Amino acid sequence: MTASSARTHAPSAAADPAHYLRIEGVRKEFDGFVAVDDVSLDIRKGEIFALLGGSGSGKSTLLRCLAGFERPTRGRIVLDGEVMNERPPYERPINMMFQSYALFPHMSVEQNIAFGLKQDGLAKDAIGRRVGEMLELVQLGKLARRKPHQLSGGQQQRVALARSLAKGPKLLLLDEPMGALDKKLRSRMQLELVNIIEQSGVTCVMVTHDQEEAMTMATRIAVMDQGWIQQVGRPDDIYEQPASRFVAGFIGSVNLIEGAIEEDRPEYVVLRTGDFPAPIYIGHGITGYEGQPVAFALRPEKVHIGKDEPPGDSNKARGTVEDIAYFGSHSVFHVRLPSGAKILANFANMKRWDSDGITWNDPVWVSWGEDDGVVLTA
Repeated sequence: MTASSARTHAPSAAADPAHYLRIEGVRKEFDGFVAVDDVSLDIRKGEIFALLGGSGSGKSTLLRCLAGFERPTRGRIVLDGEVMNERPPYERPINMMFQSYALFPHMSVEQNIAFGLKQDGLAKDAIGRRVGEMLELVQLGKLARRKPHQLSGGQQQRVALARSLAKGPKLLLLDEPMGALDKKLRSRMQLELVNIIEQSGVTCVMVTHDQEEAMTMATRIAVMDQGWIQQVGRPDDIYEQPASRFVAGFIGSVNLIEGAIEEDRPEYVVLRTGDFPAPIYIGHGITGYEGQPVAFALRPEKVHIGKDEPPGDSNKARGTVEDIAYFGSHSVFHVRLPSGAKILANFANMKRWDSDGITWNDPVWVSWGEDDGVVLTA
């Protein structure tokens, strides 16, 4: 049910809060297939850290290595100054909340929360106090005697979380924590779950394939692909400053335009691309060379769309509205350029049916500012 310690673990005197959980060159192979490829990470005490990636990226395998369900082929996992590699799951000060929650259907809410404490042989009054604290933390005191089938999906999730936190683990692992919830409930529970975890003070590593979930819940994110860590950073850093084409395309929606550096100066860069007749001007220098192939990543919300030609001789293109996707708060315009390339532009719907009179098949101009995009060399 859980990967949890059956004994009390004193904090290590050597532990550094900035390196509370250390993943040092961890590699995991299955019959010659490399699922996790020499991953190294430092996770801070008290933070919520997300492993984000698609199917086969290695994120779940890495989580199972942390839990002790898989043993790394090589590398070390160090938690609070103690090496975890040789410890079985039940001897690690770690608890894991599974996507299915794995609640005992024949037990009440309070019995589910108390299960691990009873397994550890705690006194009855100590168990009662701890269960009461957990029920208060997740705000389920009035439902303590209900069975799991009498609870909503969000309530079941909070019971599973309370059970995972009851033993005071040094590390909480979340495996696709919102996967069993519908979209509307998932959005509400993301912040609720964060609040509970922050109140408990536990360090948390979560696995998800949902970019919005990672961006909403995590302090920092590691984007994984094919067993590798592609980028680590705060949600805004990864979104605004992706390190590669893969990260730019995986996180959110992006216009990814291939081109080459025409001019590189300390204060600006000029790119040329076959997609636009006008050059792309970036208002700062980069580490590159003239003629170097690069990609220009431009988020749709940074693209301006209008019927009049923008001033200047760069960072603009003329095209035709091919499609419009309405999302309530904003609309996404798909603009086809003469080169055949497509540019996505977001338009905020400030009032009902407000789109500046732009509709399908209209000729329009798209433009952007000199600091609105990112040059990618990888």
